[in-house]
Amino acid sequence: PARPGDIAMAFWNSDGSRAAMCGNAALCSTRLSVLLDLAPAGYVRLLTDAGIVEARCPPTGDQAEIRLPDFDLAPDTGGGPEPAADERWMAFATVGVPHLIIRVDDIEAPDLMDRGRTLRHDPRLGPAGANINFVAPPARPGEPWLIRTYERGVEGETLACGTGTVAAGVALAVRGEDDLPLRFRSRGGEELVVRAALDGREASDVWLGGQGKLVFKATWDG
Repeated sequence: PARPGDIAMAFWNSDGSRAAMCGNAALCSTRLSVLLDLAPAGYVRLLTDAGIVEARCPPTGDQAEIRLPDFDLAPDTGGGPEPAADERWMAFATVGVPHLIIRVDDIEAPDLMDRGRTLRHDPRLGPAGANINFVAPPARPGEPWLIRTYERGVEGETLACGTGTVAAGVALAVRGEDDLPLRFRSRGGEELVVRAALDGREASDVWLGGQGKLVFKATWDG
């Protein structure tokens, strides 16, 4: 704990670089803080490099929710990468870290490692690049949207990207493809839920819900 009710959270990518924010890490940190009695169940504040993240979770179970800062979906004014022939549209937003959202019809169709790597380093997305998130509709109505992510710092596909899922949910809602709240199924198979209030392209009261599952316990005799 940084102080009563506040938990300090730092996140490192697998290549050793430090990222300002990770939605899935925040969900897991919230759940773990309660399990370890570092914070009471209900309301927790995470102190991240991207700022304060409000979070909450019940005393039991494996679900948690984090509130993310308000953000704007970038206007469709050009100047960024252009969609390929099998890509419907692109959208850009910074949710803790920058994300490019690409709408496709088939989540298996994109060559994620090739297309994702190319776009991740596109200079039009800024000197640090961006995470690349492909989203596709479910096979059957009522099921979660599908999402895959090429993540900078990992330099490959990750099984889930919480902040990218938030950006994708807002982009789909702004584009009129679906209504919030929206459910997503990540590459790892778990579901994430995005809730937000929209005013044009501005998202406020943004919440991401998902799983923070205890996998094992260990004791370290230092």
